[in-house]
Amino acid sequence: MDEKNYTMVKEFILLGFTTDPWLQRVLFDIFLVIYTSSLLGNITLISLICADSQLHTPMYFFIGNLSFLDLWYASVYGPQILMTCISDDKHISFAGCLAQFFFSAGLAYTECYLLAAMAYDRYVAISNPLLYSQAMSPSLCVSLVAAAYFSGFVNSVIITSETFTLSFCRNNVIDDFFCDLPPLVKLACDVKESYQAMLYFILASNVITPAMLILASYLFIIAALLKIRSTQGCLKAFSTCGSHLTAVTLYYGSILFIYSRQSTSYALERDKVVSVFYTVVIPLLNPLIYSLRNKDVKDTLRKMLDRAKFL
Repeated sequence: MDEKNYTMVKEFILLGFTTDPWLQRVLFDIFLVIYTSSLLGNITLISLICADSQLHTPMYFFIGNLSFLDLWYASVYGPQILMTCISDDKHISFAGCLAQFFFSAGLAYTECYLLAAMAYDRYVAISNPLLYSQAMSPSLCVSLVAAAYFSGFVNSVIITSETFTLSFCRNNVIDDFFCDLPPLVKLACDVKESYQAMLYFILASNVITPAMLILASYLFIIAALLKIRSTQGCLKAFSTCGSHLTAVTLYYGSILFIYSRQSTSYALERDKVVSVFYTVVIPLLNPLIYSLRNKDVKDTLRKMLDRAKFL
């Protein structure tokens, strides 16, 4: 198609999941429960960590920041999904789509780096428990979180600017419930090799590199555990990593499934289901993973509930 025939897209139409009114209503109810539960779960976990001085440790500092990130992450998608399910007007402006894409990418990349920082925290705690508080000083913890946000959003600027300067000449209908990379690339007239190279760079710097850092941290953790003679002590030390490993597996598994393939091999219906998992379900699961498997958090919650009974 000749470049002069390209038309400037001013808005997009989000198809969502289905056009059936009854199914739309059912999906609205399901996503409303998930979104509300996600907000309540993450706010509760943040409140518990702030309220109890015993939870003012580097590990819980990172968990609190992960909950804050998930709170923000869920709010980028949740309202839009609910509107797409219940409203007849499924339009989203070009600027609105760009903003949603920018924040979703930035938060997704930030979470990758934050999970890597949490893996390093677990390595320091297990390999050198006596000097843990000194090694993971407040200034270092804040610096690691700040670096995660900085790296995530710098890379988001790159991929957002490159994606939204593509020529969308086919149509403006996005076969998804939010402005995600695969459906946007499907609308582009021509995806050059330079764009594909940029996608590989983003994947390598924001997903593969943090994943390698996580893997290296756990290899060092295993080496440290082998030095512990007591089997019970070894299991107790490694149990603190269980929640983190679960969160890493769920998040990286879904991210890599979608974004590790070439843009020409995107399957929108399948990718749509996986997108629901890492955009909607994981922000709900993370507070459950870090509370149900964590004795300190459960004890703090029990204390707060006991206090509430006497009020």
